[in-house]
Formats: sequence, C-alpha cells, structure tokens
Amino acid sequence: MIPASLQRPHVCDWRAEWRDAIVDARELLQILDLAHLAGTLPAQTQPGFGLRVPRAFVGRMRRGDPADPLLRQVLPLREESDPAAGFVMDPVADLASRIADGAGVLHKYSGRALLVATGSCAVHCRYCFRRHFPYSDELAARGAWSDTLETLGSDTSLREVILSGGDPLSLTTARLAQLTAGLDGIAHVQILRIHTRLPVVLPARVDPELLDWLSSLRLQRVVVIHANHAQEIDREVADSLERLRDAGCVLLNQSVLLRGVNDCADALARLSERLFECKVLPYYLHALDPVAGAAHFAVADRVALQLVERLRERLPGYLVPKLVREVPGARSKTPLSDLQPYRD
Repeated sequence: MIPASLQRPHVCDWRAEWRDAIVDARELLQILDLAHLAGTLPAQTQPGFGLRVPRAFVGRMRRGDPADPLLRQVLPLREESDPAAGFVMDPVADLASRIADGAGVLHKYSGRALLVATGSCAVHCRYCFRRHFPYSDELAARGAWSDTLETLGSDTSLREVILSGGDPLSLTTARLAQLTAGLDGIAHVQILRIHTRLPVVLPARVDPELLDWLSSLRLQRVVVIHANHAQEIDREVADSLERLRDAGCVLLNQSVLLRGVNDCADALARLSERLFECKVLPYYLHALDPVAGAAHFAVADRVALQLVERLRERLPGYLVPKLVREVPGARSKTPLSDLQPYRD
C-alpha cells in the first residue's frame, strides 16, 4: 500500500508535483521506515545541492531497505565530503568548451552544440557531473534565448542542438517553444536532442502541452532519458515514454555505472530489457565522471569492462549500451576499452 505521504491526485499537475518534492532527508527516511539512519546523514550538504526528489520517484523505492538502488542515487551521504584524488569540480571541462561567455552554449563535438538550458532539476542525483557548475553565469535560456540563437545562427557547421542542464524539461513548454521558434529561422539546424530525467522521475511532465509542442516541430526529435535501474521504470513512466514516441520522438537511454546501484550484470541486463519493453534503446553506459563529492559511486574500469562482456554474452547487441568515458578535450565519447591504462 502506498503511504499517505506519497499518494497523489488522479489528475496530476507536474508543477504541483515539482513543488511537493521531498527536500528533507529525515522526512525521506521516515517515509521509507529508515528513520534510524538519520544519524548517518551529513551535518550539511553542498549549498544549493541538498536533497531533492519527487514523491513519484520515492514511491518506487523499497521501504525498509537502506541499500535500495533508487534511494542510493539521491540520499546525501557523509562520504560526499571525503577528499578523493582526481575528483574535481569540472570533471568534463565544460567551462573550457564555452563558445561565448554567458550564452550557455558548449561546443565539444563536430556538428553539435549543447545548450545548458537551466540549472533546475526535479531530482538531485548525488553523482551529477554538473553539481558544481556555475549556472548563474551560464544559462542558454536567459533573455528569451537571444544570445544563444545568435551564436547558433553564426555557425553553419552546427546541425544538431542538444538541450541539457540541469534538466531542460524543467522549463515551461512556452519557454521551450521560444527556442524552437528561433531555431526555425536557422536552416542548418535539423535535429533537436533533449537530455532529460523528468519522464523517469516526474512522468507527469509529459503532458498534452509538451506533446503538442513536440509534435509541431519541423526538427527531428531525439529524447535521451536517464534511467540507471529497471526499478525506476513503472507503468506511469512507461506511459510517459509511449506518449513521447507518439509525438514523433526517437527514444534513447543513457545510464551511469554506479557502485551499489547497477554494478552487476543482472541489474544492467534487466534495465536494458525493461527499456526495450518500452521501445527505448540503450545508448550509453557512462563510466562515472570524477566530480568532487561522488567518489563513493566509482566502479573500477576492469570491473566495468567485465560487466559489459557479460551483457554481450546474454543480450542481443542492440541491447548492450556503449561503455564510454567523457575525456576532456576528446572529440567524441571514448569507449572505455580504448583507454589505457584502465583506472583501478
């Protein structure tokens, strides 16, 4: 039975669900019958990056299980403050990839520009590689996207625009429509890719207004969701993904390999199978970006490579995600098997 604290009205407004997110770690532990763990919480968390998790996502967690893979992704731990060699504030060199100061446009790969659309997100994943990003200085949506659109229009090599963040779907649909109205005047931009966790953690965001906007676009639409464990994908999430497909979106998934969450072949295989049930193809399995505060999630490269080899033995090739690392300065994501020496 769903606890009263997690029950939601039959007709859901994603904005109301957003506002009703759990932001107190003790409340989260109380709901999950884990109040006895309150003494293990950190005395304080990174400013601006405390606990935040929608009740819809909490409803998929196992009560009474401190090792629940969804809980582990969002619960702040004391280990976040432990120093770790090589774990830094800007692990993928985002700031070195800016095209223009303040426009929130990153250009790392040929033909593609990434827009840091917003710093807001419905859930604060403790392993987030942008947990220290200076969003107040670099936001693409500032000023009705004017600086961003000027930057995109001036580079005819750009064919694809990638919306990232934060989470771009935390913006209102009207704000997103401002961007695509501007992109309509840039003929060389043909593809809109949206990287988002909201269809998974807050599926009510995939509402009729969003779907009408997506359906109306001239651009090819790719939505890359982010799920790390099959337990994240319940019936409500599956329905949100079906609606996105019906709106003409190609659906891919990217995951992060996380210790204590999905670092076993069974978990990874079930995730790929569950995604395929929802007509979503596994895309990338990322080695953890070495961001300060997330070292306790790291999985050794040799273990990661062994896990993917086991996936190849039990799954068809199209269900095996590409195991990659983002190497600062590289012109593409790098297969982990190409990197020597491997990290232990």
